[in-house]
Formats: sequence, C-alpha cells, structure tokens
Amino acid sequence: MSNFIQQLKNRRSIYAIGKDVSLSEEEITALIKEVVRESPTAFNSQTQRVVILFGEANQKLWSLTEEALKPLTPEEAFKNTQAKLKGFAGGKGTVLFFEEHSVVKKLQEQFPLYADNFPSWSEQSTGISAVNVWTALAQEKIGASLQHYNPVIDEAVAKEWAIPESWVLRSQLVFGSIETSPGEKEYMRDEDRFRVIK
Repeated sequence: MSNFIQQLKNRRSIYAIGKDVSLSEEEITALIKEVVRESPTAFNSQTQRVVILFGEANQKLWSLTEEALKPLTPEEAFKNTQAKLKGFAGGKGTVLFFEEHSVVKKLQEQFPLYADNFPSWSEQSTGISAVNVWTALAQEKIGASLQHYNPVIDEAVAKEWAIPESWVLRSQLVFGSIETSPGEKEYMRDEDRFRVIK
C-alpha cells in the first residue's frame, strides 16, 4: 500500500481529544499555513481563509457555540450537546475555515460564462484544504474531527474575532491528542459506488 493511501486511512474522525500533542503551537500553525497554501483552488483564486484558535480562544469558541445552541436545542438533548462541546474545548485547538466571497464575486464578474460555478468551486477548494490539513495533522499523530456549527455561530464568531464581512464560515476542524482510537470504518460495496467504463 502506498504511503499516501496509508495517510488517508489514518485520517479519521477523532472525538476524544486532549491537549497533549508533540508539536508546538508555532509548529502546528506553520504546518496548517503550508498545507493551505499548497491546496489547489479553481483559477488559483485562493479563496480559503483560515483562523487558528488555541488556548482561551479555543475555549471561547466552544463557549459561544454552547450559548448559540442552547435556545435551539431541546432541553433533554442539551446535556449531550454540552458534553460534546466540552470535549472540543478540551482539545489543543480549532481551525476555522472560511471562504472569501468578495473574490468569488470578482471571478463571477470577470468570467460570466462560469459565474454559476464559482461558489461551488470555492467550497470545493475549502473542503480540499480542510481534508488536507486534517490528513497532515493525522500524520503528526494529532486527532481531529470536522464540525459544522455554521451558520448558527457565524455572527458570534465574526464579532468576537473581528472577521471581515466577506469571509463566510464553512467548517470548524477541532484537533488535539488522540485520547481514544476510532472503531473500524465501514465501507459501502464497490459495486454500488464505482463504475469503470472502457
């Protein structure tokens, strides 16, 4: 098996995370920046924007998320939600992935033939960046899981960290030390998923 395929297999959703990672915050930051820079974008548009939260800022994110979800979550289910968010706050950090929509709009104006495609192409680029960062962290024995609390937390996040209005939050990659390994991954049948045509 190739090293690349093994890296993809190592990238799993890790929910039980802690703060005990081997890389420093500076090393993690440098890794994330390099991975995002090397992730492809349509027309080299580079629409991905990233905010990396550590320490009190990471805890603040999950506190804001709890505040936003409380009035929207049935009371009987909220304890489970609180426990999940507390686990995220107990990790090393969170990567917030945004898209810069002003760039998307400029491309739509510049290339009207493809105007309808630029929003989805931008989102694909953000997804590529997220999974690339996730895989790079896994290679360093750092666990992560991709969360999607947007748009519920968008306003609070933008206000707390002075996020530009044109940045649209797409996902939150929470990461930390692997405290519990994931179970076996299940795969659907190849016959239902793939076609080879010659």
